[in-house]
Amino acid sequence: MRGGRGMTAAVAGAALVALAGCGGSGSGDDKPFAGKSADEIAADAVKATQQADSMHVKGTVRQSAGATVTVDLSVDQRKNCDGTIKTQGASADVRHTNGTMYLRGDKTYWQNALKGQPGGDKIVPKVSDKWVKAPADDSMTQGLCDKQGLTSSMDEDKSERNGMKKGSTTTVDGTEAIRLTKKTSGGETLTLYVATKGKPYILRTTSSGGKDPNTATFSDYGKPVQPQKPASGETVDLKELAASAQKA
Repeated sequence: MRGGRGMTAAVAGAALVALAGCGGSGSGDDKPFAGKSADEIAADAVKATQQADSMHVKGTVRQSAGATVTVDLSVDQRKNCDGTIKTQGASADVRHTNGTMYLRGDKTYWQNALKGQPGGDKIVPKVSDKWVKAPADDSMTQGLCDKQGLTSSMDEDKSERNGMKKGSTTTVDGTEAIRLTKKTSGGETLTLYVATKGKPYILRTTSSGGKDPNTATFSDYGKPVQPQKPASGETVDLKELAASAQKA
């Protein structure tokens, strides 16, 4: 299921765009963080975001081949998730609850996901626009609903945070935030927006001026994620269908 794995990897990338830059020094209207360097603000923001019980992430990323992947997903520490992923003209709703992943993809999604698989052409019409039950460790969706996994790379290489500068305060969807910016040697401008009130959550990240411009917005920190299990009459089992198709 190469198409599915590729989409999942791209979605994970969308959730992490531009988080490879934080830190440094600089000046600006940083009253809420008076006395703290950009490095310290960024470290606090990464820690708060990783420790948050839940969050909503919405973002896009342009892949090297030119395809754009969009994710709109709520996740929590218990791997509950609910949202939508879109790429290459395909769309799929995803839910993860009680250890089970449910995915409702359109025809294009399943054509991409099952391309080259034995019996795939016979399975596509049986799963399109239906809730498909899949194990939580299925390769198509593995990691998609893992909040810790989605945020882990924020803190993998602390050296990548060096060189950011504090900018003026602004708002992200009505919430006040301070800008931290950095220009890379490759010509990209990375911008990190950190909430100035309450916990210093990351509200938005952007990357511009490079080959792969992207953005991600984070919100609904601490809001319960309560995906509804699809009704049994609306659900099909992908493994059972695949086994039947191979026998036919």
